[in-house]
Amino acid sequence: MASTASPKKRKREQVDDDGSEQVTFAVHDKDISAVGPLLVSFPAVQPSKSTGFSVYSRPNSTPMENEKEFASRPILVAGETDSVEFYSTSESDNAAQGCKYLIGIFARRVKALKDLAPAPSTSATERIEQRNLLGEAFGSRKAQKAIRAAERNKVDVSAMASVTGHIQDSIEANTLSLPTQGKQEAKAIADSNRNIPPYDLNATTPEDVYKLYEIIPEAEFEAIPIRNILAASSMEERMKYIPFNRSDWIRQHLNSIFSSPKPNKKEIKIVLYIAFLLMFRICDPKLREKKELLQKRMGDVPIVIVDGIMARFTETLRGSTKIQFTTDNEVKLMTHMFALCLHLDNFASDTTLIAADLRETVTKINQFFKLLGCRIEKLGTMEISRLGLSAASAGNKRAVLRIPLEFPKARLKRR
Repeated sequence: MASTASPKKRKREQVDDDGSEQVTFAVHDKDISAVGPLLVSFPAVQPSKSTGFSVYSRPNSTPMENEKEFASRPILVAGETDSVEFYSTSESDNAAQGCKYLIGIFARRVKALKDLAPAPSTSATERIEQRNLLGEAFGSRKAQKAIRAAERNKVDVSAMASVTGHIQDSIEANTLSLPTQGKQEAKAIADSNRNIPPYDLNATTPEDVYKLYEIIPEAEFEAIPIRNILAASSMEERMKYIPFNRSDWIRQHLNSIFSSPKPNKKEIKIVLYIAFLLMFRICDPKLREKKELLQKRMGDVPIVIVDGIMARFTETLRGSTKIQFTTDNEVKLMTHMFALCLHLDNFASDTTLIAADLRETVTKINQFFKLLGCRIEKLGTMEISRLGLSAASAGNKRAVLRIPLEFPKARLKRR
């Protein structure tokens, strides 16, 4: 940055009767581009009278700009002492608009601190917490009251997990008066937030609605160990390899599978995976924090299966490393598990038997099946015969998945 020529001026100091000094300036160079007088303002630290200042052209100024009248030229004024640097800021240019003499607004920088790295920035949340701590300790009563009111009004994200289903129903209820296209778009959004497995609305058979590998990834399905179950010689011995072995539903289905001369390995794997999900649902929350203990509790299953279940059915809340199994996660786990039950039950599941295993009400279990698009109804004579059920089961209602797939609609409340 090249310095311009020094000003040609004569300075004459006079002393008034009260002892104060007066300074006058006279410019001898008549060239309009010559360096003229500068009026500057120091808002904080004042330099001593002996501090020298120099005028420089701005780095990006052009030769044409340097030939302009001094008051219109882009210049930089700088000076320094042993410990502080003074330099004009960009605000000087704005302040000088329309002025005959340049008003220089100065900033300052302590030399000893110039090379220090800036302090690490904190997040907005941390700054608010720190400010609230100071307010609680030193603030007025009014300020402390405002801080406590703000804390009470904070939105607890985890507390909203249990109302997701109500929000979805509200979306459907409030879109009944929308135009057709808007209804379809809103319905698609509501359906996509149901916490159910991926589904095919265009499926032509119940088997194609919830595809197996969309519920259990293929890599995990292939890793499900069934060798010990196949080698067992009795049902009691087989149940020893089932992590959730008090389930009548599991026992009933294993009995049915092994009643065949050639047991279906695919069906055995599905039954065993359902047992994994049942055990994961009822296990101690502390086990979900320790993967190795959870793996052992589930019967020493391959770690790829444990990792997959943890990834799909748990979450880590923002700002925390603690693993959470929320109400939303439970809904997702139950609907995935019941979609597998439908595959084994020819898409007509006995919800009374499942409710007894889970120690839940039949009404609650039916709600999960309804989320999957099932209808709770009694089977006709032909369907009972097709499923190979006894005539005594004709009076029992089942969760039936029918085509075309139709999800439950929200009930409108009367005014």
